[in-house]
Amino acid sequence: IALPEDYKLKRIWKGESILVWPPWSEEARVERRDPVKGEVIYEYRIRAREAVSESDFMEIAYLEQYHYASEEEIVAIWRCPICGKFIEANIQPKCPEHGIPARLQEIRGSLPSSRFLVLELIERRPFEPRIVGYVRVDTPIPLMHRRIVENGKVIVERMIREKVFPKNWFHPTFWPTVYSKRRKLIARYKELLKLYGSRRLARAIVGEEIAHMALKIANTAAARIARVVVHPDYRGDGIGVLAVKMAVKWIMERRIPEMKKRKHVVETIAQMARYNPFFEKAGFVYMWETAGGRPVLMYPLSEEAKSLIKKFLHEDKYARKHGGKLYVTRFKEVEKLKGPIIIEGLTKRYSSILDVSRLPPELQEVLKAFGVERRLVEKYVLRDVNLVIAPGEIVVVVGASGAGKTTLLRMIIGAALGIKDNRYIPTSGKIEVPDNVKIEYMLPGEHEPKFGEETLLEHLVQKVNDPALAVEILNSVGLSDAVFYRAKFNELSTGQKERAKLASMLASRPNLLVIDEFAAHLDALTAQKVARKLSEIARRAGITVIAATNRIEVVRALTPDKIIYVGYGMTFSLRYEESEYSR
Repeated sequence: IALPEDYKLKRIWKGESILVWPPWSEEARVERRDPVKGEVIYEYRIRAREAVSESDFMEIAYLEQYHYASEEEIVAIWRCPICGKFIEANIQPKCPEHGIPARLQEIRGSLPSSRFLVLELIERRPFEPRIVGYVRVDTPIPLMHRRIVENGKVIVERMIREKVFPKNWFHPTFWPTVYSKRRKLIARYKELLKLYGSRRLARAIVGEEIAHMALKIANTAAARIARVVVHPDYRGDGIGVLAVKMAVKWIMERRIPEMKKRKHVVETIAQMARYNPFFEKAGFVYMWETAGGRPVLMYPLSEEAKSLIKKFLHEDKYARKHGGKLYVTRFKEVEKLKGPIIIEGLTKRYSSILDVSRLPPELQEVLKAFGVERRLVEKYVLRDVNLVIAPGEIVVVVGASGAGKTTLLRMIIGAALGIKDNRYIPTSGKIEVPDNVKIEYMLPGEHEPKFGEETLLEHLVQKVNDPALAVEILNSVGLSDAVFYRAKFNELSTGQKERAKLASMLASRPNLLVIDEFAAHLDALTAQKVARKLSEIARRAGITVIAATNRIEVVRALTPDKIIYVGYGMTFSLRYEESEYSR
């Protein structure tokens, strides 16, 4: 008996053979490294492969729900294998007439010509998802015009691709309406609409009926990446870039989606590319805006395509202005602290009177048995602390619970803000903070960013007054999807809330960030992700960070410049590379 892996299937197209089976597959590692030493903090082993099974497509439909994030949004159409009845649902339904599970018929927005690449975790824990992302590849869109703004006037340049590339690279593409009589098509649509009462179902069925001829005719030298979706818990880790790179390789090697002509170019039309540069990181070049104002980026697969793109960017007067670059960061460097934070002879002593006289008699007896009646308790939490924290440094404070980490942070916060509360004032000694300090801080349960019923995007826009910058900040902490932009704080998971708090603090553009119990409530992998992101952002923007944590994996992910050890009133510091955390 021949097993699926025992044979190969090839398509012969005009004397050339294109491998069809086994499905395309390739493994890769996504390594997340610290920005200082370049050492690997954590990594993913991922298999990118063509989606082939029903379970693959059900996983894709599941990820689509994350993408749309709406109970009202239907992302899949199913069909009963017995009666052929169509059903709209986000999870696999049963046929109401026959009581058997319906089969997945269509994923929202996809075409009969669509092909899907899934990203599968090779090494995963039992609670981790099998599929962490997917890419949908389609044929090129039938028509593309360019939007130009000149002297405040909008000009539409028609058929722009055909002016840059050979026409037969993009035609004939999958375009069912071209191959159908319009009047007949409308009549059939109305008939199905009356039968099912659903425009979506009527469109889907009509599309299926006329798609066969369109698929047979489609034969282009281009492909279009129509969708890239990454699981929310795995965003901000480079998986989106990997997905795009793998899709490009798949397209080139297997001539996806039609598997006919050799491919010269891959296009994508992506509004998100304005706010997240993952397409450009994967090698795509910005070309123009569509007539509707959406950016078009392209990736050359041949030397001819590379030459034509280069020529266009050099000769076209509008393209010369952007030079093929779309994404421009709005989160610029902050004004660094003018000088170091200097702590000299800092001492903090707490005293309290332990008096049992107010307790019930039975409890007094218990405490008296331990020799406790009335006692003055005095304790040095910090004693003669001398530290220097340079502008732009990332500093981690470590020590046992109750050792004085929070107290040290309070002293720094108090000096920066001039807080008169005794908890924020040293018993003796002094702390010098540069006069241009702009601090954001988080002491869990004491002071945290406040969120209301507004969405995350609204929350950040209120702070930065720039929607594009707000989106960029959310992207930078790994909340990179409309799902999160329109989510409320109380709708997020614990890990997502930590990222949202970080985004809120970054939106204030501080030059000093102080965080207690950093990543304390996150699982190890999520904690490392958040820590790595904070380190990366802070170093890029010039933000001084002082964070307290005892978690080894978090310290290593932060890759601090300095470790401050606190305990039994004593404090000392070491360079990170001298500490046990760097080993």
